[in-house]
Amino acid sequence: MNKTKFFIIFTVIIVLLVGGFGVYMTKANIKQSTKLDGFAQCLKSSGVEFYGTFWCSHCQNQKKLFGSSKQYLPYIECSTPDGTGQLQVCKDKGIEGYPTWIFKDGSRLSGELSLQTLAEKTNCILPE
Repeated sequence: MNKTKFFIIFTVIIVLLVGGFGVYMTKANIKQSTKLDGFAQCLKSSGVEFYGTFWCSHCQNQKKLFGSSKQYLPYIECSTPDGTGQLQVCKDKGIEGYPTWIFKDGSRLSGELSLQTLAEKTNCILPE
């Protein structure tokens, strides 16, 4: 009887610890994500354009840096729905690799960019 009671108590404690950690991590991720809302909105209003494709792992990594704030990014999809061609808007801009960032001054950077680099190129303030 004592072993069964101990096992039940031990199991309940483990479940509570794992559940509490999950709630903590979710709240931490929400804070990080919403913390970047203003930064992502500033990027968009600064005139920057972010070109990528749905199948590009580097584009996905770039979006992951923003968490849920990625919804505010000035993202332009370049791939046809079947993933085999490039949309005209990207051809017109001369996009050759993904991701490509085009800034208001006409300069371009390709590849995954750090948040710090984006802040420096746009004068948007990166939250601390």
